[in-house]
Amino acid sequence: MTLVAILSGAGISTDSGISDYRGPDGLWRRDPDAEKLVTYSSYMADPEIRRRAWRMRRDGPGLRARPNTAHTAIAELDRTDGFAVRVLTQNVDGLHQLAGLPDRKVLELHGTARAVLCTGCHARSPMADALARVDAGEEDPVCELCGSVLKSATVMFGERLDPVVLGQAMAIAKAAEVFLAVGSSLQVQPAASLAGIAAENGARLVVVNAEPTPYDEFADEVVREPIGTALPALLRQLA
Repeated sequence: MTLVAILSGAGISTDSGISDYRGPDGLWRRDPDAEKLVTYSSYMADPEIRRRAWRMRRDGPGLRARPNTAHTAIAELDRTDGFAVRVLTQNVDGLHQLAGLPDRKVLELHGTARAVLCTGCHARSPMADALARVDAGEEDPVCELCGSVLKSATVMFGERLDPVVLGQAMAIAKAAEVFLAVGSSLQVQPAASLAGIAAENGARLVVVNAEPTPYDEFADEVVREPIGTALPALLRQLA
């Protein structure tokens, strides 16, 4: 059984209509202030930032997006005899699961945008329920249990990754025989370091990204082709 670990970043979801962040047409380049909407200190301190963030969640493409050929190719490899697939994703869109990959095989390093977390009592609830409240006129809905600020169940800038999830991801990176970094700038730590951990432990490292990354020099193969066609072809070669 060959363990294939796939670190997926924003670039894997652009074909699903979700913009990346640091690419040539990335969200941060088009609207530098947008970063405040996902920065914990700004979000907690400024009600107007929260109102903008809720509008972004409601009006953005994230929850309406559907898996693309790259997501489905990964799910298909998982169903192929002789392969164990684990996805370590920096994305919060849930598209790997929608493509058919079981929850237990996806580690969401940065959380999920499909749920809401209370910053006070830490209760979780579906994002759809919170957005229904926004549609009903609550511009900055608060927790119905304790009245505290609500946020998406994502890891915002200024927050630390869940150490349990990160530990599991590191263990997978160490054990992987093949490690693909797909659509990630490999600039955000500690998630980016997983590529280096895999290479140091003998994995075949393949980087699939439109722009150069800090880990290209350690890769066995670097692919600059569009992810929607390049990744399915790479995975077919493995199978």
